[in-house]
Amino acid sequence: MVHLVLASQSPARLSTLRSAGVDPTVIVSAVDEDAVLAAARERFADLPPEDAVLALAQAKAEAVANHVEDTDGPSALVLGCDSMLEIDGEIVGKPGTPETARERWRLMRGRSGVLHTGHWVVDVRDAEDGGTGATLGATSSTTVFFADLDDDEIDAYVATGEPLQVAGAFTIDGLGGPYVERIEGDHHGVVGVSLPLLRELLGAIDVSWHLLRQG
Repeated sequence: MVHLVLASQSPARLSTLRSAGVDPTVIVSAVDEDAVLAAARERFADLPPEDAVLALAQAKAEAVANHVEDTDGPSALVLGCDSMLEIDGEIVGKPGTPETARERWRLMRGRSGVLHTGHWVVDVRDAEDGGTGATLGATSSTTVFFADLDDDEIDAYVATGEPLQVAGAFTIDGLGGPYVERIEGDHHGVVGVSLPLLRELLGAIDVSWHLLRQG
């Protein structure tokens, strides 16, 4: 059995992993996201959304991996994730306020965007447990087609509070589900963690998916 540490406070990511039979330990990083992105832009200049989420996922995973090693934590794999919605080449993050959420939905309704989710895995397993010391990642990108909501529907959805603290101001697995007409790509990536992509990353360090499953 291989233990997984999830470097994310997202209930949706935790629920997705648990539904797939994986019960990770959750350790949330204290990464300053704005600082990480500023440093990445200074280094690379052009930072498209698919690379921005990867930079954040890496920073979160490596911060938690360092914590695990410093505190003599569990022999484990650490997974960091981050998501952003892209519309017309612009990043649409968490709205934070009802006013911003309403503005976002007026922009999104009847249109499509690309939900990017960066994944980063750090192997901090002990050598006797097969540890490789590897650090690697990739991004899942899924096109999301939004329903053409009227203003009353937008106001009612925003009033639930759900859109305020989620990437792109929507969920596909919660109250926002009726407002997503269809997707092109991996459903799990929109929820917050692409299980097929995670399986591929694990395969790159010779860890089979079933080794993560509990029971």
